[in-house]
Amino acid sequence: MIGDITQIDTGEGALFLATVIDCFSKSVIGWALDVRYPARLVCAAIDMAAARIEMPDGAIFHSDRGSQYTSIEFGETLGKYSIRQSVGRTGSCFDNAMAESFFGKLKTEMVHHWTFATRAEARREVIKFIEGFYNRRRLHSGLGYRPPSEVLEEWFDNRVAG
Repeated sequence: MIGDITQIDTGEGALFLATVIDCFSKSVIGWALDVRYPARLVCAAIDMAAARIEMPDGAIFHSDRGSQYTSIEFGETLGKYSIRQSVGRTGSCFDNAMAESFFGKLKTEMVHHWTFATRAEARREVIKFIEGFYNRRRLHSGLGYRPPSEVLEEWFDNRVAG
């Protein structure tokens, strides 16, 4: 898994989105939105991911070295689910490229085409993008032109059958 935080501007001020992305399927399995970005924002995204899917043994979460991700609170949240922590090298954007790529798609395919008057409006549209489009309908060349949810479901089905 990999994660990061991005800012979405609205007429009421900034809204921050934290994500947890499954590296195998490219599914956004956890996310959280708030007007600030303390450690509890990234903890909420991990909590959502753990509630949605059974974490595989040896699961690893990778992020940058932001204070939210290096906090005691976040480390304890990962520990609650037996998830190992990995952080990128200082000054290297390449370690977190998958998370940055998702934010690039979110912004070029949705955010930059809207002017959000309110945070509530931005929240609704971001959730629709993640859950209604990106995870379920957006085709990825790296997944054989299938949507992330299909690849993730197939992996879990094979895991249960095997």
